[in-house]
Amino acid sequence: MFLRKIIYTLLVLIFTASIYADSNEPPRNSMTINIEQAILLAMENNRSLIVQKMNPEIRSTYEQEERSVFDPVIGGDISQRRTVADRLSRAGSSTESQTVDTINGSVSLDKYFSSGTNLSLEGSSSYTDSSLYSDTFVSNRLGITVTQALLQGLDVRANMARVHQASLDTLISEYELRGFSEVLLEAVEIGFWNYALAQKQIEIYTNSLDLAQQQMDQIQERINIGTLAETELAAAKAEVALRKENLITARSILSQTRLNLLVLLNPSDEIDWNMDINLQYQTALPEIELDDVEQHVKVAMKMRPDLNEARLLIKRGELEVVKTKNGLLPRLDAFITFGKSGYANTFDKAMSNMDENSYDAQFGLMFQYPVSNKSAKARNARAVLSKQQMLKAYDNLVQLAQVDIRWAYIDVTSAREQITATTATRNLQEEKLRVENEKFSVGRSTSLLVAQAQRDLVASQIAEIQANVNYFQSLVSLFGLEGSLLQRRGIEAHGIQTVTLE
Repeated sequence: MFLRKIIYTLLVLIFTASIYADSNEPPRNSMTINIEQAILLAMENNRSLIVQKMNPEIRSTYEQEERSVFDPVIGGDISQRRTVADRLSRAGSSTESQTVDTINGSVSLDKYFSSGTNLSLEGSSSYTDSSLYSDTFVSNRLGITVTQALLQGLDVRANMARVHQASLDTLISEYELRGFSEVLLEAVEIGFWNYALAQKQIEIYTNSLDLAQQQMDQIQERINIGTLAETELAAAKAEVALRKENLITARSILSQTRLNLLVLLNPSDEIDWNMDINLQYQTALPEIELDDVEQHVKVAMKMRPDLNEARLLIKRGELEVVKTKNGLLPRLDAFITFGKSGYANTFDKAMSNMDENSYDAQFGLMFQYPVSNKSAKARNARAVLSKQQMLKAYDNLVQLAQVDIRWAYIDVTSAREQITATTATRNLQEEKLRVENEKFSVGRSTSLLVAQAQRDLVASQIAEIQANVNYFQSLVSLFGLEGSLLQRRGIEAHGIQTVTLE
């Protein structure tokens, strides 16, 4: 019997050692962080956030592209031509051959204004050298053309709509980035507390395993000396096996939460996936007095990124209505052209002759309108319906946001109350186990009842830790849902201004 006890004790020691650590494993790197350091690491290194931060810069390039429509455009061309042909002679009785060399060149400057005005400045020169004449011929011209939209294209807001839409798209991307940052920050804090919970669970299950092991050893000793029936050992063994199973599961959860936290923090370019994370945190509950739930709802209405983004989309839709409404109008443009020309046999003389009376002037109207204009009407109808849809969607989003805040507020209140309740339950379970152990020591209880009391104590300890973690996480969720989490953590980011629909 004594030899069997020694062998059993050795097997238990070997199994326990395999659970706690593998001596053949190389030492692992470790990182010690608190909640503030975890937040800073994620805000600087999280790869998903780095990708998201590029979106506003990318969107701003579209705004620059749309503004380029109003940039001046410089153009020019030059060409040379030679013609060799027969023509009717100047005497009119026969033909004669001729060779004509011509050089044409022009330069222009065009500028489109948001008022629907197009201004064009042009300078041109033509040089002709014919074999039939001894002198060359040079013609120079400076001209200006102004075209003004009278119907379609006259509205400045419609002409600037695409620019303003691109600007709104840039703002929308900033609010999207803020929303993503809020979600990431919430995930980091929740991940931090999940990892803390997993570590505490391992600590509790380890202690409970030690306690169950001691209980089994005591039962074995009492069986050996004949003061306890051998049937009492089965319940103790089952309890040890259950605690080992719980410990294995807890270690698996810890590994998963550690990997999740490493991905969120991304502490280095190449993550050491075997790195241990040591957490530093205060176990005392934060002294936070929540405002009335209506106040949290008001904060959400101002600060939630998705609500501000929805308002910007409505403004964008309004611009689309303006733009498509402009397309319903006929195209009617007035234009005026004026030019001064100079002629001579050389370029410089032609330039000096431009102050003479030769000029050209032209005025006119251009009209264009599709017979049915179905395409423009369809675009305008679609824009109007889309705006109405966005307004309805915004109202729905506001309602959902209010519900989110109220649910989160209830969660915080409930979690705070659960802490007191679970603490009281854990104290009672400790007393229950103490009494059950005393009764067992005098033969008034069974190992099964003691094991059940131990199991209830472990469950109450886990519930107490879970209640504390739930409280921290419910606070984070509330602040995240109202859009104030970044500001409460002292992190500056774009998209903090409240967008109004006025």
